[in-house]
Amino acid sequence: MGLLDGKVAIVTGAGQGIGRAIAEGLAADGARVVVNDIGVSLTGERENAAIAEEVVLAIADRGGEAAANMDSIASWEGATRLVETAMDRFGRVDLVVNNAGILRDAIFHKLEPEQWRAVLAVHLDGSYHVSRAAAPVMRQQGTGSFVFMTSTAGLIGNFGQANYMAAKMGMVGLMRAIAMDMQRFNVRANCIAPFAWSRMISSIPVETEADKARVAKLQRMTPDKIAPLVGFLGSDRAKDVSGQIFTVRNNEIFLMSQPRPIRSIHRSDGWTAETIADLLPGAMAPSFAPLERSTSVFSWDPI
Repeated sequence: MGLLDGKVAIVTGAGQGIGRAIAEGLAADGARVVVNDIGVSLTGERENAAIAEEVVLAIADRGGEAAANMDSIASWEGATRLVETAMDRFGRVDLVVNNAGILRDAIFHKLEPEQWRAVLAVHLDGSYHVSRAAAPVMRQQGTGSFVFMTSTAGLIGNFGQANYMAAKMGMVGLMRAIAMDMQRFNVRANCIAPFAWSRMISSIPVETEADKARVAKLQRMTPDKIAPLVGFLGSDRAKDVSGQIFTVRNNEIFLMSQPRPIRSIHRSDGWTAETIADLLPGAMAPSFAPLERSTSVFSWDPI
């Protein structure tokens, strides 16, 4: 008996990397899986249209059950066809894993509108499209779980990824909205920020010895480390877990903080720009969030 026996999962961007590891892990835990991937490169160009079918065959070889879908979640029509695939093949949808994504990195003053729109179309619009298409099914079932793959690049920061960071933080807001709006229907939503060597970070420039050491550490964090937490969040054992942000880093699982008030100042007769300038820096600067990259926050070697 697997933790996900009888459940049906949709995994977007499941043709390789983290998505594939999640799809195969969910199948190993007993879920029937719809493998969605249009077979594009890291930057979104068509590459291997049969990649979803390859994952389906790999799952079947291990005794699991899966179906392939090659629709683009960047469109509402593609997302609805994806959910229809799950319903036509398996009759229900219990778990949606919003994992699909592409990169179009550029330093902000050189970031073109097309680069901005392309990344948000897959990560954020795509997550909305698939989740919205699946929501009525879960509402009628009275149960369901959404898992959004966010990133420490969005939660903390990174250079040259304004589009990616905005999309990943947007997914956190979308997750929180779903968790609140659909709580009454026993539908949950959570985020995972994964550390794993995959296509999404394989483009990291390696120019110095420090860069090489950093990449070597990342390569030890394999995508299969992410799948167990996704399986748990999709299971009935996670019925009281919703609205949370987790990070998986090799064998470590972190619960991430979320924005809450940390300091305040008050002036009974109101404020002017000058009085704010006089008081705010001294009162609040010690608590300002530093401009850090995720590698500065997670500065120790993975366990």
